[in-house]
Amino acid sequence: MSNIHPTAIVEPGAKIGKNVTIEPYVIINGNVTLGDNVTIKSHAYIDGHTTIGEGTVIYPSASIGTKTQAKKFQGEITYVTIGKQCEIREFVTINSSWGEGSTVSVGDNCLIMAYCHIAHHCKIGNNVIMANGAMLAGHVEIEDYANIGGMTPIHQFVRIGCYAMVGGLSRIANDVPPYTLGAGIPYRLGGLNLIGLKRNNFQLKLRQDLTRAFKLTYRSGYLLEEALQRTQNEIGSSEVISHWIDFCRSSKRGLIGLQPATNSVQGEFPEYQDLLEE
Repeated sequence: MSNIHPTAIVEPGAKIGKNVTIEPYVIINGNVTLGDNVTIKSHAYIDGHTTIGEGTVIYPSASIGTKTQAKKFQGEITYVTIGKQCEIREFVTINSSWGEGSTVSVGDNCLIMAYCHIAHHCKIGNNVIMANGAMLAGHVEIEDYANIGGMTPIHQFVRIGCYAMVGGLSRIANDVPPYTLGAGIPYRLGGLNLIGLKRNNFQLKLRQDLTRAFKLTYRSGYLLEEALQRTQNEIGSSEVISHWIDFCRSSKRGLIGLQPATNSVQGEFPEYQDLLEE
């Protein structure tokens, strides 16, 4: 049995799992699917072809699955999927996409804090945390266990690598490599997210290998491809190091903090260059 408040509006066709709680004044579109043990708190609005996984909680005034803000949308059918055991906090907006059959996806065990925005074609991995007011433009990809600080805008097509820690009030216009930590405008990489890696049981040898990979990429002065080739030759081919190499090599927007040709620290604004070179 599910507990649906009499003031909630659940349109015909909506699929409601077992032990679902729908609080007062919620509105649920007829194409929505709610898994078992989902809770939709008061005044939330769930629209479109949206699927919400088992045990997820949607907090008051969140808006999920609504029409994309992209002007390319022509009425095609698109999807939003939210995984299991997520918390989607107050006033979060997760839009649908444009392009027939396209999907916005949020993985399992994610915490999306109040006032965050997730736009069209975004892909969020598992165990991701987005702090209050973080904003994703279209086509952003965030890998597993990444943390995005509050009030941080992320440019379209940017990727945030797994286990990365992005500080609050940062401006992210390029790809952030996995396992790293940084913040600021312009963004400065401080090194590896060592606390996060330890908490997730990365062994000492693996942390040392990642440190060498980071230094070869960001501190050696080698061109990026040469640095990645040396990383592959000198460190080995563990799954983690291979992911570092593949992520850096496949970057289309360029790695944050690197000049495309020289691998030197990148200052997006000349007036801040002296701070970067300290």
